[in-house]
Amino acid sequence: MQATEVLREKEAVSKAGRTVSGIVNSIETLEGGGFLVRRPFPKASFSEFDPFLLLDEMGPMEVAPGQAKGAPDHPHRGFETVTYLLSGDMEHKDSRGHAGRLRAGDVQWMTAGAGVVHSEMPSREFMRAGGRMHGFQLWVNLPQRDKMMKPRYQEISSSQIPRATSADGLVRVRVIAGEAMDQKAVIETRTPIIYLHYRIEPGGVATQQVPDAYQAFAYVVEGGGLFGAEGESAGDGQMVMFTQDGGEVRIENPPDAKETLEMLFIAGVPLNEPVARYGPFVMNTDDEIRQAIEDYQLGRMGAINS
Repeated sequence: MQATEVLREKEAVSKAGRTVSGIVNSIETLEGGGFLVRRPFPKASFSEFDPFLLLDEMGPMEVAPGQAKGAPDHPHRGFETVTYLLSGDMEHKDSRGHAGRLRAGDVQWMTAGAGVVHSEMPSREFMRAGGRMHGFQLWVNLPQRDKMMKPRYQEISSSQIPRATSADGLVRVRVIAGEAMDQKAVIETRTPIIYLHYRIEPGGVATQQVPDAYQAFAYVVEGGGLFGAEGESAGDGQMVMFTQDGGEVRIENPPDAKETLEMLFIAGVPLNEPVARYGPFVMNTDDEIRQAIEDYQLGRMGAINS
């Protein structure tokens, strides 16, 4: 094939939308009090996807009565945690007197900012009865100007999350952040973010618009599909990264597929700032990390009242 023909093919693919830049496999690890998570990043070979710092899939797992585990008191500073529960029942409280509860379909968007100590534990009812636990936690970095802002929460119940269905009924989406299929999220974000939960039936095609500046990826929760303009295959537990040019992203569940493709689609504007991280603290310099550790150890982030 002539070089000019290769160039034309590449230009045609770009005009058709973003292509796949890479696929990352998840690892399994234990978090909090010992619950199993699947994690595409961070790991030894892949530490972040600016502006995102971590994605954990909690479960899915069937929990026996009395065996549910959570994340006892721990601090955060300098970023946001987004908890999205598909099934299960969790309670949370923090060192600033805030307390709440997450049930299936609910979202908690916590901006840790200057620092907070919080806990995320199974509710008493779920601990007693057991059941299915499945959810996600995403860490979103804050720009330098916001790292020491006052902590805040946005707690959105399942009924408040906008949703849409395609005309053919084959694509459904829940809009946690950003916009999709003429629906706009109710959550406000410090960094411009898209966070969508798609379910695509066999034969369905989702075309998601993404601003050129955004980095974007899909995480396959269940099933498999064809991703990007070239239709690259990916399945359960894999993270699909897209190029930053080409605008829209095309995702298809082939007509001969045997199950629904369920995935998260996440995108955001890169901060392009230095990242210094140590466990639950994410700042811009090592000195700021040392200060965060000192502030926590001296109780300046407070403590959770029993």
